[in-house]
Amino acid sequence: MSNHKPPVFEQLGLIGCGLMGGSFALAMKRAGLVKRVVGYSKSPSTTEKARQLGVIDVEAPSALLAVSGADIVLLAVPVAATEATFKAIRNLVSPSCLLMDVGSTKRDVVDAARRVLRDQVGCFVPAHPIAGREVAGVEHSDPDLYRGKQVILTPIERTQSTQLRRAADLWEALGSHVVRMSPEAHDAAFAAVSHLPHLIAFALMNSIAGQPQGREFLSLGGPGFRDFSRIAASDPKIWRDILMANREELLAQSRLFQQSLQAMEHLISTGDGETLEGLIDHASHTRAHWRLGGTRSTK
Repeated sequence: MSNHKPPVFEQLGLIGCGLMGGSFALAMKRAGLVKRVVGYSKSPSTTEKARQLGVIDVEAPSALLAVSGADIVLLAVPVAATEATFKAIRNLVSPSCLLMDVGSTKRDVVDAARRVLRDQVGCFVPAHPIAGREVAGVEHSDPDLYRGKQVILTPIERTQSTQLRRAADLWEALGSHVVRMSPEAHDAAFAAVSHLPHLIAFALMNSIAGQPQGREFLSLGGPGFRDFSRIAASDPKIWRDILMANREELLAQSRLFQQSLQAMEHLISTGDGETLEGLIDHASHTRAHWRLGGTRSTK
């Protein structure tokens, strides 16, 4: 934990009032770290619902007006909408304002920030909270969503050290564990441990459902299948954007996975059970000793 006192903000400009943004606003409110939340969503009904639920205090008619007067701004929009959102707000982002996102990819977000924000890019601290649910929507907002979860910060060379410290102190005050990585290291890692597993889960569900007896097969799935396939229920538009945004790293991981799968298929087809057991044992041992949000630091 940081020894710094968490900053208290006058106004949060929340762009995107869904699960991630709504939960952030509720967490800040409960912790007493923000006095007022002004929110904007592309859908006016979502913004209105956020106000009725007490997630935001004021509805803004545009992203730009949500930023007006804010000393902290959170972009909780699909990664594909990040650049357009930066363009919409850049004229009212002050150098002293802490600007963050919650996108699951970072190189594309950082590139968009450099292109659009230019001289103001120093106030932007790219962030990826490792939290979320298969359900979307502001009605599922939860002030505890980020408690006990990792938040990856991926500063660039122009990120102001004061803003980086404020961001880290804020997330820690919300109960999160802060890790710092480069955007490149982030995208490589999450291609392996998040994006590829989602791709595999989507493909598996489609491969079973596409068979004549697919529905019958699915009806027989037990707890193991439920756990394995859970992430296939994720939001299609969000995951389309993530998979496309991180395509190079994802495809590299997919090729490595296919090599591993084919090696095991070969052992099965040739009847080499002993070597197959060795590979299963290696995987079992690795999984048994894996720790969620392990304590090893990532440089």
